[in-house]
Amino acid sequence: MLEYLHIRNVALIEDMTLEFAPGINVLTGETGAGKSFVLKALGFLLGDKFSADMVRGGADRAQVEALFSLPSKDLILRRELVADSGRSRLYINDTLRSQESLRDLRPKLISLTSQHAQQHLLQPAFQAYLLEQGMQCDTLIARRQTLLTALQENAGRRNALLERQSGLVEKRELLEMQQQEIDKIAPEEGEEERLEDLRNRMRSVEHLHKKYDLTLALLHGDDAQQGLIEQLKHLEKLLYDIQCVDARIDIDVESVADLRQQLSSLTGMLRRPPALPDMGDVTDIDQIEERLFALAHLKRKLHRTLPDILSLRAEIADNLSFLDVCALDLAQLEKEEKALKEELIAVTSHILPARRAAATATTAALEAELRQLGFSAAVRVIPEFSPYEIWPGVTDERGRILWAPNPGQPAQPLDKIASGGELSRFLLALAGIQHEDQCSTFIFDEVDAGVGGLTLNSLAEKLSALAASRQILLITHWPQLAVRAGKHFQISKIVRDNATFTLCTPLDTTARHAELVRMAGGGSQGEALALGLEKAYCR
Repeated sequence: MLEYLHIRNVALIEDMTLEFAPGINVLTGETGAGKSFVLKALGFLLGDKFSADMVRGGADRAQVEALFSLPSKDLILRRELVADSGRSRLYINDTLRSQESLRDLRPKLISLTSQHAQQHLLQPAFQAYLLEQGMQCDTLIARRQTLLTALQENAGRRNALLERQSGLVEKRELLEMQQQEIDKIAPEEGEEERLEDLRNRMRSVEHLHKKYDLTLALLHGDDAQQGLIEQLKHLEKLLYDIQCVDARIDIDVESVADLRQQLSSLTGMLRRPPALPDMGDVTDIDQIEERLFALAHLKRKLHRTLPDILSLRAEIADNLSFLDVCALDLAQLEKEEKALKEELIAVTSHILPARRAAATATTAALEAELRQLGFSAAVRVIPEFSPYEIWPGVTDERGRILWAPNPGQPAQPLDKIASGGELSRFLLALAGIQHEDQCSTFIFDEVDAGVGGLTLNSLAEKLSALAASRQILLITHWPQLAVRAGKHFQISKIVRDNATFTLCTPLDTTARHAELVRMAGGGSQGEALALGLEKAYCR
């Protein structure tokens, strides 16, 4: 039940508070006073879109807040619209929430039955939805949707396979040629960098070995020239001979001998140079150069870097493997589709009679409600079903409502022959057959449009009966309906300081009487009608 509604800075409403009661709550006032703004504000709170121009001039934001009393808890909703950006914020129990939060919540709070709802009623899809209400096969309906989703996903996978297959079949020869080129060279990850590093180290060691050879040649000489060690031997002998007569060179003789021995020891080390780095299967630098050339040639031929070639090799292998198994995958998907389709046919065959039975019960209940609203005892509401294909080879049925409001009149589509007044009563009849466990508030915006005379009394009686179990917000211009309300609000419009305001006033007994007189046409006749209505319906 809607207990409290607070509206600020919405259109002509500056600040409006409404506290509602159980049963019928009526909003009345002159045409153009702003009654529709109250419903628009409530609709905005429950998810309808508002443009920034709905914010009252001069205000930075519009705000709508409501308190709903539910069987299990109280629920406070607040929604704000910022004038500058046109963006809104929703709060549920003071917690910021997304607009999606209202999708499932709204039907539990409000059932809108208005002139706009009449247009909704004329839509074939909504009529089909109405005829399915009361079906006792929720599991089957859920399974049908699951099967349809699975079939759509199956078709999506199959189309993707066929699309990929058609593109690769034409390229297969090129893919196989590229695969042969790559496999011929068989590059490895990081191979090029490893070989270049190995080549640089081998060149460095070879250059060092040449220096070893030059040093040995200097120490030992060659065919053309004596080496340094042999020359030191001659020098040592000459100095030894001189030492016999000149003792001053004793130390020098020993130094030359020591140097010759040191150089002889150095020769041993120089004959054992450092080993070449481990090259694996490569035995010399020519093999490395040959391998690097082959890799460079492959890169030029495929116009890719070596990492890209390795990725290409994996991609080619994947594509060729796909082409090899694609036929098997398509056959498996076809088998799955066949099984899903057969199950969908079986599920649909159970739904069809359940839908027809539910539609028969719904239309029978609607006929009973319509008779109470002033229609002929012979009024007929008839479900009509037409087949349509929900999946190739799977046929379901879509219902629509035919009706014959008068005796002897052939049944015709509701959307073709119903007048505004008839649609108003039809909507009220629909409200009357909704499940009793629903606790949402009914909103009737001029449900009495196009209705008058004795039919108006029937409509009023129906509203009163419905209000015994459901809260109703009613906008009307008829005193015959307004008098049935437990709480009466008058919507009015005033101009103050060159600004227009829409006001809402809860009416006491005296003010309510005056409003009923105005609605009844005023004067002595209005007074008489208002008194008669109050005497009949006011406690």
